[in-house]
Amino acid sequence: MQLNQAHILLVDDEPQLVRALTPALSAAGYQVTTAETGAGALSHLARDGCDVVILDLGLPDLDGKAVIERIREWSEVPIVVLSARDIEAEKIAALDLGADDFVNKPFAVGELLARLRAALRGRDRRFSARARFKAGDLEINFADRIVLLQGDEVRLTPREYDLLKTLARYAGRVVTHRQLIASVWGPQAQTDAQFVRVLVGQLRQKLEEEPAAPRILLTEPGLGYRLIPEDES
Repeated sequence: MQLNQAHILLVDDEPQLVRALTPALSAAGYQVTTAETGAGALSHLARDGCDVVILDLGLPDLDGKAVIERIREWSEVPIVVLSARDIEAEKIAALDLGADDFVNKPFAVGELLARLRAALRGRDRRFSARARFKAGDLEINFADRIVLLQGDEVRLTPREYDLLKTLARYAGRVVTHRQLIASVWGPQAQTDAQFVRVLVGQLRQKLEEEPAAPRILLTEPGLGYRLIPEDES
């Protein structure tokens, strides 16, 4: 799928934002459909589908988190939350329910477009059997569980590899501490975010040129971590 052929469902009840954002998205090559309510968004998605949803959390009929939960009952469509709720717990809840990314209002259109491209690349990976991941100097061979950095193999512990594999699966997107714990230690694990931080620190020592200033495995303060997006090629 070419990114400029993608169909976006923009769900927001702020007329000014919709009027400003719709032509910007159209100019970037996207087809845009709008909905002002959660019910309207769910109806459109069930009837016509789309390639990515941009969703405001503060809708007049349903809380945006409830919309995410409803969508995830039957659809894996990427969801990028666009909201003025600058509350850490709200972001974590939205991501844990299945949102792919979170952009705060006010925002730069360029940043939103970059997040959309990452979400769409993630969508393509979900619907295809990818044996390899490549982003810059980092390459992962999932079939053989081999990690290469600048062509040289990097020896990882099983948990380090599981953490990296999970982040690569959702490359370019925020993965919360809770999601990482469930993936690496198991959904019933009695583990807190500090275990994740220690494991991330170990992984950075092996992957980053400057672990204190990471460029591959990025921190989203209070939320979790984000691996750099996969090369578009």
